[in-house]
Amino acid sequence: MKIILTTLLITLTIVSTSYSKDFNIEDYGAIGDGETLCTQAVQKAIDACTFYGGGRVVVPSAKTYIIGTIYLKSNVTLYLEKNATLKSTLDYDLYTTDTYKTRYKLEKHMSRCLIYAEDAENITIEGHGTIDGNALEEYFHPKNGTGRPMLMRFLRCNNFNVKDVTLINPASWTTDWVFCDNITISGVDVVAQMQHNGAAIALDGCTNVQVTNCNFDTSDDAVAITSSAKDKPSKNMVFSNCTFTGKWSAFRIGLLSLGDFESISVTNCTFTNITDAGFKIQMNEGAELKNMVFSNIVMKNVPRPIFMTFCQQKASVDAPDGMFPMKAMHHFNFNNMIIDNSELDKDANIFITGMPNHYITDIQLSDIQMILPGGGTKEDAEKENINEYTLDVLDGWWPEFKLIGTLPASGIYVRHVNGIYMNNIQIKMAGEDARPPIVLEDVPNYAANEIYLNYKKLKSVVVRK
Repeated sequence: MKIILTTLLITLTIVSTSYSKDFNIEDYGAIGDGETLCTQAVQKAIDACTFYGGGRVVVPSAKTYIIGTIYLKSNVTLYLEKNATLKSTLDYDLYTTDTYKTRYKLEKHMSRCLIYAEDAENITIEGHGTIDGNALEEYFHPKNGTGRPMLMRFLRCNNFNVKDVTLINPASWTTDWVFCDNITISGVDVVAQMQHNGAAIALDGCTNVQVTNCNFDTSDDAVAITSSAKDKPSKNMVFSNCTFTGKWSAFRIGLLSLGDFESISVTNCTFTNITDAGFKIQMNEGAELKNMVFSNIVMKNVPRPIFMTFCQQKASVDAPDGMFPMKAMHHFNFNNMIIDNSELDKDANIFITGMPNHYITDIQLSDIQMILPGGGTKEDAEKENINEYTLDVLDGWWPEFKLIGTLPASGIYVRHVNGIYMNNIQIKMAGEDARPPIVLEDVPNYAANEIYLNYKKLKSVVVRK
């Protein structure tokens, strides 16, 4: 009996010690010379960590380890020491094909990835090291017979933390979270400019998300929130204290939109030199999009600070036959914003549009300062019959601004909206503009208080039937 108890005690001690110890990838054969392929060694360290109940898989400092696809597992912390680098191999065949898929139609070439986890929980990626996608176009592009792997994809994972790491050079998206719950991303720097489609964070049907204190420099939408399954809503998300720069949009919410969206908050962020839009909110595929707050935002050189569309267009790879019914977009609050677009052209304005008989409802714009370039002509001001986002106009396109052209308002153009409240909007023009600052078209219910143009209070806004 004494021997059995002693053996049990030793076993428990080993398990306890293993759980708390680090699993250094060099102990499993990894060589950090920037040339040797270390995929198997890193995976062995992850597997050992999992076998002993969890712990830290350590990537040693000041070295570069080349890997193909690796699989993270439950209760594993991937810890990158200072100046440590995990770098993608240039051999496309070493990115495996069992890492799920991209959910957008026409983007199958983006289905592989470098780091993957599925049906796992309690995972952390942290440290002051770097994960490098090494996305040279001659190695990663469909025109060369390969594809463009994402840096990371996580499917149905819970309790996931990413902290303090630097993520660079993905061949397409940086992180792709699909049907995950309880995600925390903090202190992360993303530089994704080596190829196009370099989104920083893609959240599809995810819940309970917090993103704080991050810096994003991207070649696509920095944050893309989608919902590609009817039973997987995107909700309960908070973004704060982040900086954004790069191509396309800072936030794109919707587009891929079979499931519902609700309860999203963005606060205390700066957007600089974004080529398309600040907040791009688009319902396409028949779900409901509601209850969102965007506050304390500073934008400079962001052509469409707020761009909202309600239309019909298929985006999902799994979209059913037939077009979707239009459901609802409602309750959006934009407040405490400074928008400086004085260096851009005349198409730098807020644009919000539903469709005839399908209104966006209940929008609030308050305490907003806009510095605009001017340049609009009398012909622009008189422009009528502005394109709708109907199927014949879209013709396979996403609902992008270029399908519309110059708007008849210099600052804010709102169409097919029922219920918009505007208060304390201050517009200053850097140059002459023949267009009125605010135009409402097919807006049955509205209120406009304390509207100023070049320091002068306006008695009313232009309303078109």
